Amino acid sequence: MPLPVQPPNINEPLGPLPREFAAIMRPELPGLIKEIRVEVTRAYPEYAQLLNGPNAAAIRQGVEKSLSVFVDRVADPKASTAARDELLRKFGRVEAYEGRDLETLQSAYRLGARVALRRAKTIGRRFDLSPTLLLTFADALFAYVDELESLSREGYAEVQARAGAAGEAMRRRLLHLLLAGTPLTHTTIHELCEQLGWPLPDQVTLIALRAPAPDHIQAGLPSDVLADLGAPQPHLLIPGPMTAERTALLEDAVAGTPLAVGLTVPTARAADSLRWARRLLQLVDDDIVADAPVLDTADHLVTLWLLSDPALVSEIATRALAPLNKSSGARRARLVETLHAWLTTRGTADQVGEALGVHAQTVRYRLRNLESHFGDSLENPERRFAMEAALRALHLHGEVTAGRAPVPAGTGDA
Repeated sequence: MPLPVQPPNINEPLGPLPREFAAIMRPELPGLIKEIRVEVTRAYPEYAQLLNGPNAAAIRQGVEKSLSVFVDRVADPKASTAARDELLRKFGRVEAYEGRDLETLQSAYRLGARVALRRAKTIGRRFDLSPTLLLTFADALFAYVDELESLSREGYAEVQARAGAAGEAMRRRLLHLLLAGTPLTHTTIHELCEQLGWPLPDQVTLIALRAPAPDHIQAGLPSDVLADLGAPQPHLLIPGPMTAERTALLEDAVAGTPLAVGLTVPTARAADSLRWARRLLQLVDDDIVADAPVLDTADHLVTLWLLSDPALVSEIATRALAPLNKSSGARRARLVETLHAWLTTRGTADQVGEALGVHAQTVRYRLRNLESHFGDSLENPERRFAMEAALRALHLHGEVTAGRAPVPAGTGDA
């Protein structure tokens, strides 16, 4: 349906946008989202870092949702905004967690509105839209921005209410900078350390906790421990290594909350320690690592390494076990299982048979079959290592004993 084209009338009251206008705006959204991202990251470099950080997906989703809901409400004023509302509150929470005030976020909203208005003027020329309609659009757009800012203030206030003293926001800000890989010589890090009276350590140990983290944990933590317990994935930073005394204090503070202790690493590599600890919790969820109240990353390094890239393990296994492709499913599974046991133990037929629960003569028969399939490859150290690494990873997934090797597409962690 064509939109009304009429001469401007500055005395005419502004009403709602015509629903047909949504059909013109909707195809413009993908390009508008990209344009807003370019303009905002150019004007506010701190958001360029956020768009490449752990909250990047949520931020992009929030921007897309905010714009699409505006269009949806033009088409249907009763359209639900619940999902958008929560994402905008999360924007406010992120600002509070980062230790910033809301001025930058509000300025980014307004900049996005100016970009949208600029595009609307271009569309107006293309469709010969009336100046009154474009004025109505501008009025609706900036009223919508006020709505977005209000939602973000709600999220910001939630975090501030939980955080209490300004010192807690500063401590979280310092923790974020250390995990973001900010150079330790950065002025902001030194200023925060000085203001907090927190000596920058040479080494740190990161702790990943199960969410949600109980509120009482904060009160029981030693004063030099940095914490972000309100984050979607709660975590702690312990200065230095995890001594026995540190471990005892931590266990008292968390009072049974499951956690994974990362490796002690140079402070500049704090993010690695946290990444490995979080990965260990994920492997527990995947039933690959046995659960325990306190998990130590140091006890599972090989498992973490072997399962760090499931797709690559699958590819290595596919290539390494290619000589068995002509064997039938059940026979191939038995050969793979025997190959895994032999590579792992490098024992005699009797020892391999004991590990598999089969007669030694059966093992000898299978080993001869393997030799006929692989030839000299079993004596090549590099190929043998690739086979063993791939089969160990498959074994952790339960693929070897289940007779499914290599790992099917989609198996493992994303």
